[in-house]
Formats: sequence, C-alpha cells, structure tokens
Amino acid sequence: MKKTILFSAMFLSSLAFTQKKAPVLGGDRDVHGCIGSAGYTYSQLKNDCIKTFSQKIKLKAVNSDQSYSSTTAVIFTKNMKKVEVFIPDGVAKSIILDREGNEKVWKSGSHIKDSYVLTPYKKGYQIKKNDVVIYQ
Repeated sequence: MKKTILFSAMFLSSLAFTQKKAPVLGGDRDVHGCIGSAGYTYSQLKNDCIKTFSQKIKLKAVNSDQSYSSTTAVIFTKNMKKVEVFIPDGVAKSIILDREGNEKVWKSGSHIKDSYVLTPYKKGYQIKKNDVVIYQ
C-alpha cells in the first residue's frame, strides 16, 4: 500500500512538471505582426517588418558611455525625400526625417520633442540629436 501511494505521488508530481507550457515562438508579435524575438521591427516607410541589423546603412553610436556598442539603421525612400532612422534608446521605434528642397539634409518635424538631423558625413552619414552627434 505504501509503495502504491509513493508511486502515485511520484507519477502525479512528474505530470505537474511536464504540464508547464513552453513559450510559444512568435508569441511576442507587436501590433503590426512583427516578431521582436526574431529580430523584426516595423518600418513605417516600407510598411513591413524588417530586420534593422540587416539593412545596408548602419551607423555606430558616438561617445557612448554604455558597456556595449549601439547601432542604428537608416532607410531611405526611393526618391530620397524621406528617411527612417531606428534609434534604439528612443521612445518611438523609429523616426521619419524629411528633406527640404534639394539639400542633402533630412530633419525631424516639430511634432516631436527632440530635434533630429541626418547629414552626409565623410563616406556615410551622421545623426544629430539636438545639435549633438549621436551616430555616424
């Protein structure tokens, strides 16, 4: 009788441990259907989920006091009138900058708190936040 109770208790406890649900892959989809754990972020310009680390233009953080290096992706529209930058530490996932006229300067609008500017720099680009270079 004692053996039956002991084996029953062991069997029931093993069931309790095996019944835990494993995390569902893709269970972290955002409102756009992008799976963050798979590296996807929503792009406003492409109107699709993208991997920012796979983009052609990536800029490194300047004067970072963090123990890791941070990068940002830059995506242009085909006509080069708009650019989307993905600022990892920003409130928004990405910011759209607009080019005025024929200048090679893209600026954020007055609808956001901080001022962002993307300009050509050497053989690439640099991003300034409130007149301070944060990526290049």
